[in-house]
Amino acid sequence: MNNFFDDKLLLSNDTAQKIYNNIKDLPIIDYHCHLDEKQIAENKSFSDIGELWLSTDHYKWRAMRLCGVDEYYITGKASYKDKFLKYAQIMPKLIGNPLYYWTHMELKTVFGINTPLNINTAEQVYIKANQKLKDINVQSILKQFKVEYIATTDDPVSNLEHHGFYKNTSVVPTFRPDRIFKWEDNYIKQLAQKADMEINNLDDLKKAYEKRLLFFITKGCVLADHGMDFLPSEDIDENAAEKLFLNRKRLNSIEHHSLFSHLIYFLAGLYKKHGLTMQLHFGTYRNINEKMFKSIGADSGMDVMRSYVDTDKLAIFLNELNSRDWLPKTVLYSLNPSAIKAIAVISGAFKDVLVGSAWWFNDTVQGIKDQLSVIAEYAALGTNLGMLTDSRSFTSYVRFDFFRRILADYLGCLVNKGECDIDAAISVAHDICYNNVKDFLKT
Repeated sequence: MNNFFDDKLLLSNDTAQKIYNNIKDLPIIDYHCHLDEKQIAENKSFSDIGELWLSTDHYKWRAMRLCGVDEYYITGKASYKDKFLKYAQIMPKLIGNPLYYWTHMELKTVFGINTPLNINTAEQVYIKANQKLKDINVQSILKQFKVEYIATTDDPVSNLEHHGFYKNTSVVPTFRPDRIFKWEDNYIKQLAQKADMEINNLDDLKKAYEKRLLFFITKGCVLADHGMDFLPSEDIDENAAEKLFLNRKRLNSIEHHSLFSHLIYFLAGLYKKHGLTMQLHFGTYRNINEKMFKSIGADSGMDVMRSYVDTDKLAIFLNELNSRDWLPKTVLYSLNPSAIKAIAVISGAFKDVLVGSAWWFNDTVQGIKDQLSVIAEYAALGTNLGMLTDSRSFTSYVRFDFFRRILADYLGCLVNKGECDIDAAISVAHDICYNNVKDFLKT
């Protein structure tokens, strides 16, 4: 019997299947992603599966490089068909990689194709998928996956003209002010223009940010986000921060980090003041291949995890915010999974601080299982906010099914060992997959 990617995928027992059946059709709240809201508003169609899959997905680009594919077929000028054929060719090499699961789950769920993808089936799959694409657009994909809520990732200078409600999906912005920390004059001028004011000093910058944040809130924003290599150091006073800001083009690395930290403290307090949830993504080492970065730019598969995460700094940061009554609801993500135990323990010391999903390189079968286990043992599994796509691809919504299967199997195994009861497991699964994040974000 051919059981390739059948309904029992990742479900090792009947109890897991029962739990999964209770959660598989729940609506999706995608509270962190990099989808293009303009494509949602315009209800974009895709004429080629190569474009849909390979135009922006650095997960796939990285895998192709790992398997020796020439850059011409990755980010180069090869046709989308040729790029797809090269991707299909490496697929058997990716057994066990999340891309192997996601690729075949997308083929089955979105395109009705349950054929293993490889060089021999690639042409047939390409033709059949493109035929199916004629009847698919962005909003039909969102409807198929029951996507109720999407929080995109947006710079404070963004116009936000395409956010809104599309059929059954609410599309809202997330306030992501990372670009300011490059201290580029052109960007500061953009921010001043958008805030309709001059920015001549640090206080002006802070006022401009609050004006833009209030604008974001009018568009339904309830989330802020920061991507950072290192966690903040202890705060400096206003006078010291002002001097650094006025000298921002000539800062050394220590001074740069001090000014960065001061602004992170300020922004966290701003989020608390206006009732936003703060997300912190840390433990990244960006663009380590300098030659490739200069050639093809950022977000191209050249980022890795840091060798360590200084969780002492995290504890100090959260404590200082809490002491000032500046600590907003907070979700923590570490790219280095070795820090998750410490982060889970730290989260228990503060109200409304949670560990986020298994992020980026960690959203694998084992990575998700490990994250669930650590949260269960060191924090509280039943408070977890579940899955998000963190993706630029609309068909990535199969990742929610991927997660729900792994969660159901994790809980099902505990039930079968007599370590929890089935009703509690189903209830917790419901909470993790839908109720918790809806309540936490008040969507």
